[in-house]
Amino acid sequence: MKSNLRNEIKSYIVRQGMTMLEVVDLLADEYGWSDSVSNLSNKLQRESLRYTEAVQLADVLGFEIVWQKRQEK
Repeated sequence: MKSNLRNEIKSYIVRQGMTMLEVVDLLADEYGWSDSVSNLSNKLQRESLRYTEAVQLADVLGFEIVWQKRQEK
């Protein structure tokens, strides 16, 4: 599961035409994150990204996280 989540987030970054460095720079400017690419990469690898960090990451990528009720089976 770890590689799937990491790859999914990285694919969003690529689809936005951005690099990890660009994303980290935006996160540092907007939210005061560390400007280290390896810091973000390690968080994705370890799956230790906090919810607030995920919301901030989505924001700099131009997305928002939406909670939606699942369809009943």
